[in-house]
Amino acid sequence: MSRRTFPHNAVDAFLVTARHLNLTHAAKELCLTQGAVSRKIATLESWLGFSLFERHARGLRLSSQGSALLPDLQSAFENLITVAEQARAQQTVVRLKVPTCAMRWLVPRLLQVEREQPELQISLTTTTDHTVNFKTESYDAAIVFGTHLSAGDLLFEEALTPVLSPLRMNTALESLTFLHPTRDKTDWSLWLSRQANPAPIMHKNQHFDTMDLAITAAMQGLGVAIADETLVAEDIDAGRLARPFDTSVKTGASYRLVMRESRAKAAGLAAFRACLLNPGLRDVSSPA
Repeated sequence: MSRRTFPHNAVDAFLVTARHLNLTHAAKELCLTQGAVSRKIATLESWLGFSLFERHARGLRLSSQGSALLPDLQSAFENLITVAEQARAQQTVVRLKVPTCAMRWLVPRLLQVEREQPELQISLTTTTDHTVNFKTESYDAAIVFGTHLSAGDLLFEEALTPVLSPLRMNTALESLTFLHPTRDKTDWSLWLSRQANPAPIMHKNQHFDTMDLAITAAMQGLGVAIADETLVAEDIDAGRLARPFDTSVKTGASYRLVMRESRAKAAGLAAFRACLLNPGLRDVSSPA
């Protein structure tokens, strides 16, 4: 028979049953029914071509061939478990702090990191805080946002543009509710001040605690939001949002990746950084 047909999942049933020589006890340890344990053993016996147990009224006894096979099979199975446990122990947990506004950009890239670096486990914390202090916080890495930042790696610069539901594209801007990503009107005021035509008056306004909330409200048709063009790029490509204007205005702020210095996690953090900064991830939603 082919190696591919070998019933790997039946080996544990054989080893446990050989230890107890009792199907009831073996089934209890394996959290299976006695019938399920019997079927697994029968499958293994069928593949081997000989019986592993002799069945008697008082219970089970290993056959001569089963007794001969048991030590080698037990040793091989224990070695397999050891190898698997060592591999699991090598998994690096990256504790990552991210402002909620960056999640639209980050999530597709985290999926790519999982595919390319399966040994990394990303423990994600989202927050409205845009900074990190590795001396007082237990994170291994963080995405930070602000002006005049120089530490770490540049992810992208903030560039603001209006966005709204495609269903509201033919609505006059001044008649819409202006959705603000902060409690002030700074972002909208900056964008409007850079336009050649006279700026419309913001008659109706809604203020949100994060840009992500303002974007979601715009997507649902509540009004027109001012958003970073990188953060909404996927939503625009998918037709969930539309840009009424081609122009965008840079604010001087940027998103950057900063890392803690850690000898124990140096290799894992380097792999995470390389994967996140891979140019191939700049447009992970595009078809191959």
